Amino acid sequence: MTSHQNPNPSTNPSSTTASLDLRPFTVDVPQDAIDDLYARLDRTRYAAEPADTAGTHDWSAGAPVAWLREMVAHWRGDFDWRAQEQRMNAYPQFLTEIDGQTVHLVHVRSANEDATPLLLLHTYPGSFAEFLDLVPHLTDDFHLVIPSLPGIGFSQPLADGAWDSPRIARAWNTLMRGLGYESYGAHGSDNGAIVSRELAMLAPEGFLGAHVLQLFSFPSGDPAEFERMAPADYAALEFAGWFQTVNGFATMNASRPQTIAAALSDSPVGQLAYNELFESFGTGTSLLSREQVLTQVSLYWFTNSSAGAARLYHADRDGEPRVNEGRIGVAVFADDFRSMRPFAERDNTFLASWTEHPRGGHFAAMEVPEELAAAIRGFFA
Repeated sequence: MTSHQNPNPSTNPSSTTASLDLRPFTVDVPQDAIDDLYARLDRTRYAAEPADTAGTHDWSAGAPVAWLREMVAHWRGDFDWRAQEQRMNAYPQFLTEIDGQTVHLVHVRSANEDATPLLLLHTYPGSFAEFLDLVPHLTDDFHLVIPSLPGIGFSQPLADGAWDSPRIARAWNTLMRGLGYESYGAHGSDNGAIVSRELAMLAPEGFLGAHVLQLFSFPSGDPAEFERMAPADYAALEFAGWFQTVNGFATMNASRPQTIAAALSDSPVGQLAYNELFESFGTGTSLLSREQVLTQVSLYWFTNSSAGAARLYHADRDGEPRVNEGRIGVAVFADDFRSMRPFAERDNTFLASWTEHPRGGHFAAMEVPEELAAAIRGFFA
């Protein structure tokens, strides 16, 4: 990865602050790293399968070999990493240091100087690149800051293992203040949703609220909580129960992150298979293209992000549920985890908006960017 001087000072955050040491950055993976990836893909040893499911797209036990072979053929053939680099480098990128941690960020200032500053916080197993299709739909109304979570992408190396969500929220507040923003909002999905909610609880002066794709609130065991359950809430509860049967990655990440990272860091196909959340665990509901999936997996591979990503779960494993009194809104997409309103309202006392969307899932920023942008604009309006 190399750095260069940003040719467009109007989008250079160094012009707005003297408190952060911002170093212009561009994505430029060495060719020998790409060649090494191709060599590893060519030598892939696929897992054995039972004879009765061999050659099928049976996801009942995890990522099927037939699907992996098809994805690897595309990865090795038509997928163009250099084209994805160009898409990333179309926006100004920087490195800085916050609380001892190297932080990578994209900063896109709107032509409208009165635009609202907005943090866009990415998912697991996603990255800053999941917002590339969303950015053009927001820049009329927002100055965008898109950081990479510590230990993921170019926010490397992970300085220590204590980067839990509250600490990340404090770091992102430091980032926004360092960029010169006295007031701002946040939007996020998955880990990004958790950190956005932490910012709402932190409630720094001038914080405008958090818009998220999920509010992870569940029954406490009190039977009275079910009195307000609507049919949609029961359907969401059923979905959450199903998700618990397929999300083994969460348990592994939280309990033994370095163990699973040893496998993922040595096998690009292992990384692809482990990130089956991109494929909605084979349910056929994901709207992501092969290029979108392989861009995320390739970025994790080239930056050796598997350990840092898993450690996010490890750092948060002992966190206690807390009530959020800050302003928050949620957009519920049809094929994602569906927030359950009675429990969400119990855990978030200032639930300012609730929108439901018939298309899209966990990675709505890539799947349905226009619809997500409309939901974000509506919340901050």
